[in-house]
Order: sequence, then C-alpha cells, then structure tokens
Amino acid sequence: MRNLPGDGDVTGRDGYGRGVPSDPLNSVNRSAVEVRRSARRRRTVSAYREGGRTIVLIPARMSAAEEDRWVGVMLDKLAAQESRRRLGDGELEERAARLSTRYLEGRARPSSVRWVTNQNTRWGSCTPAEGSIRLSHRLQGMPGYVVDYVLLHELAHLLVPGHGARFWRLLECYPRTERARGFLEGVASAARLPHLAEGERDADRGE
Repeated sequence: MRNLPGDGDVTGRDGYGRGVPSDPLNSVNRSAVEVRRSARRRRTVSAYREGGRTIVLIPARMSAAEEDRWVGVMLDKLAAQESRRRLGDGELEERAARLSTRYLEGRARPSSVRWVTNQNTRWGSCTPAEGSIRLSHRLQGMPGYVVDYVLLHELAHLLVPGHGARFWRLLECYPRTERARGFLEGVASAARLPHLAEGERDADRGE
C-alpha cells in the first residue's frame, strides 16, 4: 500500500497527496501554521513542529491553491505520525469508550479493542456476538479523526450489524464522517494505481 508523503520524515513530493482531501475551514489547526516559500526548493514539501506552531516549507513557484492543498496534507501527516506514536491497545480501548459515550450514549460496550496485522482488505472489523473490535495496523499512520471514524464505525456495528439507514444514522452525529471517508477513499484509490502491488477495497468494507 502506498503511503502519504514521507513515511519516516514529513517530506513529500508532488502528487503524493492526490486524492487526500484537506479541510480549508480547519481554522483551529491552521491558525498556528507558518508557510515558508523557498526558491531553492523544486518539488519537495516538508513540515515540522516548532513550539506551538507548525512550519510548512514549500517551493516558491507554488500557487495559492497548491499551497492550501499541501498545508492540509502535511497537517494530516504530522497528526498521523503523532497519533501513531501514542496509540497502543490500551489507549485504543480508552478512545473507543470515549467515542461510545459521546456519540452512542454509551450503548456500545466492546469487550476488547485491539490492533491487528492480518487485515489487508478492510480498515476494521468486529464480532458483535463476542463484542470484539479489531483495527488494521495500517490505520496507525493516519490522522486521529480517521482512527476515530473507523472505531466509531465498528462500535456502531455492535448495535446494528448491517449498513442500512439505521446504521448510518448512528454515524451522522460524528462531525468528521465525510472527511474521514474521503481520506480513506483517497488512500484506497492511491493503492489501486497500476504500478502498485497491493490494492485496497472500499473504505467501508469491514463489518
């Protein structure tokens, strides 16, 4: 599966972020962003945290629209790296409990929530009879709101097995549902490019 810009550092090249939606209204995150243009940069974009600010370095030739798109991509990438460093199975269970309380009135009570490495065609799965939820390890490199969406998706399946209207009504209360779905669809689309070995199925495959 192809990753987003820079797997180990936060550096990407033109085209890596295609299909990954940014959120131009995300003023909470972007209010502390400083964009620095450099004539020496040809194609690379990088970002890092500096105190309470996020510094994004881009080529001087970039248009305003390209700058806006790349700021969104790099903010998501930084958030993903930070999420990956701090989320273990214990934190995942705590996160699931908070999501259930906030969005499902605490009705979804999983017996276990854990990362697994054997899910290559789905982001998450659950077994309602056992109350167990499993998330693919591939989510560990994604933004927190995406992990929350997949967790909430599986929590909702503990209450409603299928993907009917009743199921989707449960997810309407999560404000980043569409953004998270768009992010996952972008990752899945990138993975289906002809030169890639592994394809991904639709983001909502996983019951």
